[in-house]
Amino acid sequence: MRDIIVIGSGAGGAVVAKELAARGLDVLVLEAGAHHRDSERDFTHFEIDQNSAFNGVFRFGPSDRTRQSWARDLPQHSTIAQLAGVGGTTLHYFGNSPRAMPGAFRDYSRSDRAAYDRAHQFPFSYQELIPYYEWVEETLPVQTAAMGTKEEIFLNAAESIGLRHQTRKDVVRDGFRPQENAILQPQGLAGRTDDPRLVQFPISRGCVFCGHCLQGCNLPLRAPRNLKAKRSMDNSYIPMALTADRWARQGKAITLVPNAFAVRIHTNDAGQANGVTWRNTITGDLATETAKVVVLSAGCIESPRLWLNSGLPNLNDWVGRGLTDHHFDLVIGILPHDSGLSRGAASAARADFPGHGSLEQVGIGPAGAAQFIGLTDSGIIGLYDNGAPVGPAGADVVGRRAGRAFKDFLRDIDRLMILVALTDDDVEAQNRVSLSPALPADEHGPIPRVEMNGRGRSARTKANREFLTRKAVEIVRAAGAASVTRVNFAPLLLHMQSSMRMGESADNSVLDESGEARWVKRLFVADASALANAIGGPNPTLTIDAVATRTAEKIFRRYFDGDPWVRFERPVSSIDPKVTLAVLARGL
Repeated sequence: MRDIIVIGSGAGGAVVAKELAARGLDVLVLEAGAHHRDSERDFTHFEIDQNSAFNGVFRFGPSDRTRQSWARDLPQHSTIAQLAGVGGTTLHYFGNSPRAMPGAFRDYSRSDRAAYDRAHQFPFSYQELIPYYEWVEETLPVQTAAMGTKEEIFLNAAESIGLRHQTRKDVVRDGFRPQENAILQPQGLAGRTDDPRLVQFPISRGCVFCGHCLQGCNLPLRAPRNLKAKRSMDNSYIPMALTADRWARQGKAITLVPNAFAVRIHTNDAGQANGVTWRNTITGDLATETAKVVVLSAGCIESPRLWLNSGLPNLNDWVGRGLTDHHFDLVIGILPHDSGLSRGAASAARADFPGHGSLEQVGIGPAGAAQFIGLTDSGIIGLYDNGAPVGPAGADVVGRRAGRAFKDFLRDIDRLMILVALTDDDVEAQNRVSLSPALPADEHGPIPRVEMNGRGRSARTKANREFLTRKAVEIVRAAGAASVTRVNFAPLLLHMQSSMRMGESADNSVLDESGEARWVKRLFVADASALANAIGGPNPTLTIDAVATRTAEKIFRRYFDGDPWVRFERPVSSIDPKVTLAVLARGL
């Protein structure tokens, strides 16, 4: 019998696995997707090759790219940005690692308290989470992003519209700031050359400003895996987990099994979780192992699907409900000068508006820019419903650009300025993941149905989107843009949270304040679905990591008689040279 089985190796699962393996527990990690052991071979800068939802490296599907992606039932016209593979969706994230806004938590008492979703607040205090944030920030590590041209333009424009420079990680007032990113700072020749002979370790270390964050991270060339620039889980927590026996007290090892799609969580006669069955996606064989504790970290769609397919109790009908997604919109301006859009980290500057959400300056390649300009809820009558109708919010045009205007946008993407609006959206029961009543089951069981009802979004969520979009237009105009487009972004499900939420009340949550299932003991959820709400609007990855660290400590203390660790130990650094040698020795 294992001590722990972790289902999923993304932002939550990798963290739990590393923390518990490092404390001497026997941990099995199951990952449905591939293990990209050689990032320099598997990750390229070809945007379609990497990101195609049908046969790209980064898709939600089997490791054999000639086979069909795994299906979801989407009753509304929408798309999902999620993938399978060791590292989870962090494989193609931008590394942005801001903390949640304190207003999303139980202890918030400032005068703007009512601006947040108080009915679905976190069941513990923001102050309690700070040590776990600090632990993760030290471990990854998280650092203030290196600045380039697009960041300088954004920050100057934000200041010119009256925003103040935010110098704290704990955000309680409107302001602008550089991102806190999980991307190593450039050193040596990194960021100073694009000569492939010089973007090699150790001549170049950290971020080389290649501009291809969405395509994973395989740079600097020849760098050990845990010294690649972007600290996605495959470059950070997974290498640490796989070498955890170096410092574990009992010397037990972690086992990572890729291409292992979990199809059932088992319980004993007492209703406690005690094992998992998974399907080998290459051979089709089934395997089962037992464990003292099971940790579900399959993501906001697959975690509720697996729960429901396992026949686990759903006494309040909140399994899969409350899905939040930061109700995106985009504002794009054409500047009369170089913007540096395609260079540097994909997103390295932001503005925050507590009670409303956040704005991010974004850099992207040609294919992504073309998609952004065309992926709109406007001008495709009856196809999408993402909360329309909307006004221009001060922009010159709402919706897609076509013909000559489209060519003008793409003539030189390094003249574009792109801002993304991320709302603090309300938790709403009708936004949910369930089992499809319409489409047939696949080889892993009934498939998930994902419902995001645009018409049903709360008045506060819609108002937050309008507020943030107006602020984005102000900033883009202040940067010098003569032509500004509000894209009115189509429903792209990204930054998903809360479909298995922890909460204060058993009436509207699945998990208790420790992340343990209310009706299935010894079953914990440690991924984005466990978050109580939309965390105020910031990118969720750091909060997923911090909450997962807290959950790992709760597991260790509750079921293995362990002592707390976050407040008393310094985490092992992910760039410790001894860890690097251990990783190399294991052939990672």
